[in-house]
Amino acid sequence: MYVELLAATTGAWLLKRWAERETDGDMANWSDLLGEFAGRGCYRAFERKNPATATNKTYLNHIIEAGHHSVLEHASATFSVTGVSRHLLGELTRHRHLSYSVESLRYCPPRRAALHPGVAEDSYLVELMSEHWEVSVETYNHVYERLLGKGLAKKQAREIAAQWLPLSTATDLVVSGNLRAWRDVLLKRNDPAANREIRLLARLILAELRLFAPNSFQDMEA
Repeated sequence: MYVELLAATTGAWLLKRWAERETDGDMANWSDLLGEFAGRGCYRAFERKNPATATNKTYLNHIIEAGHHSVLEHASATFSVTGVSRHLLGELTRHRHLSYSVESLRYCPPRRAALHPGVAEDSYLVELMSEHWEVSVETYNHVYERLLGKGLAKKQAREIAAQWLPLSTATDLVVSGNLRAWRDVLLKRNDPAANREIRLLARLILAELRLFAPNSFQDMEA
């Protein structure tokens, strides 16, 4: 499994002009500043008169504690995710506020299995998974070639043959969401009760989010 940040919200001239002030030392960046600007705009509180919320970090901490999360919807982040299972994909797409572009099994043949952490820790299960994967791919190829022989187009043959593939089939995707949506995902998936594979994904995404929007995720541990 590999996660890489592809794109994130950056500032424009207006936000830059507003942000040019004495540094508060809290490492705020554009995405954090955008949330603060939106929140202060609701109350015309751009002067930062309250010492308790005078910095970006303390202001966003108040936003998080107060549940005023709508201001975090203006900034977004897009990730490239590679080598996760189709089972994880099914779990992730339950989060409907994210946007997805997923590798197509109608056009792309299967490459490998994505091992669940519980499998990877047991050498016997790893071997068993390897054998299962080989049989699945062999069956997939047999069905695919048979359907081609019947005159079906490649994409039609692949979509049918894919029915013989296991949920461990690895896939790649691009996924985007605003910061509020990502917080919702992480609160649910970076949790000991969550599926261990998707929890690993959540931790990798959170580590990236804390780098480019540290104050918007200051209450979360990767």
